[in-house]
Amino acid sequence: MTARPWILRPGLLNPGAFTPPGDKSITHRAILLAGLAAGDSTIRGGNPGADADSSLAAMRALGAEGGRRADGAIPVRGTGGVLREPAAPIDCGNSGTTLRLLAGILAGAPIQAVLTGDDSLRRRPVDRVIRPLRAMGAHLRAAEDDRLPPLEIRGGGLHATDFPDATPSAQVASCILFAALAARGRTSVRTAPGVRDHTVFVLRAFGIEVEHDGTGDGGARLALTGPQTPRGAAIDVPGDPSAAAFFLAAAAASPGVRIEARGMNLNPARLGLLDSLREMGATVEIAPRGEAAGEPVGDVAVTGPAQLVAADVPAARIPAMVDEVPAWAVAAAVARGTSRLAGAGELRVKESDRLRSLATNLTALGIAAEESPEGLAITGGRPTAGAVRAHGDHRIAMAFAMLATLTDGHVEVDDAGAVATSFPGFESTFRALGGTLELPSARSLESPR
Repeated sequence: MTARPWILRPGLLNPGAFTPPGDKSITHRAILLAGLAAGDSTIRGGNPGADADSSLAAMRALGAEGGRRADGAIPVRGTGGVLREPAAPIDCGNSGTTLRLLAGILAGAPIQAVLTGDDSLRRRPVDRVIRPLRAMGAHLRAAEDDRLPPLEIRGGGLHATDFPDATPSAQVASCILFAALAARGRTSVRTAPGVRDHTVFVLRAFGIEVEHDGTGDGGARLALTGPQTPRGAAIDVPGDPSAAAFFLAAAAASPGVRIEARGMNLNPARLGLLDSLREMGATVEIAPRGEAAGEPVGDVAVTGPAQLVAADVPAARIPAMVDEVPAWAVAAAVARGTSRLAGAGELRVKESDRLRSLATNLTALGIAAEESPEGLAITGGRPTAGAVRAHGDHRIAMAFAMLATLTDGHVEVDDAGAVATSFPGFESTFRALGGTLELPSARSLESPR
């Protein structure tokens, strides 16, 4: 694949508003359930990125029909729960969500399938979904002692299972619930405090009865009695907080600049970054506008103060901002003092080792950053010109595009091609809000002079 380097010039973004792309987490779940459903579904406002396309292609390989229309809507004719055995391994591309959630669906189907992906995905762990699916009766194996893809699945014959230990992963909980659709009896799983609960709302939108009860410690108990087959549905997807986060963090870091994200998902499990930006001194305004896909939707505006101040992110907040940590790092990089986060070891097994990627790239731009096994400490300052490496990670590329607006010289990102997995319109949105982004011909990364 040809590299897509960026050259970014300094200069604060302009005040303004934008509409983020559809929520990627919800889009994945809606596509997978639509492909499994009896009847026709339409997903409107879904995320336009390549990761969502991987979920759509996977369901087509299993017998569903559908594709994107010119207006962006995704019509899907489902399989009625009868999946076709794929003729070849299913390529999940760069999408860990596709692979892990689809594993749950395949575990309940009496077929054999192999799930694989690109080089990055084949370095990301699958053992955490293998263990619960085996406990439910599926047969799975993977490379490197059952740690890494490709993941081979021979499904069918699942039995209901109670998982008493709280999982910190929404993907693991979702995988279990998707498998429970085919299991006879009541399957339950606990989630840790702050873990995303999108799967509950999307399941209900497709006619699935699912229990969702608090556990008293901020976590939840989710339960589903199978077998159940989803029914075709029409789904409107709200805007993605994880995509909006980069522009909102840049506003917080830019004195007097107000940027508004319109139509954004306001699920409390996705708003941890906003709490952190408030604690650092930014003004955060939230205007609710109704619901989409069973979740609250509204407009969020962030205005930067004269000077952000450092603030720590507690481990308990990480589940509510796990994908927004690269955006948080933009604010921390210019805040007065040292900001720290803890309990973020999950970031080491994303598209890149994000704790290391952030620490090394911040250091390259003159910001003191120190990684620990599960956290970061960032001492704010004035970022300098420099060259950074995205490591094939869309969120690292977008974070350093934002930080470039606050530097004293231009910044080069070696390859931002992965941004298309989640936010294909990022470059046009960045420019519309006043950012300067150039696309040189692909070449070796050079240090700015």
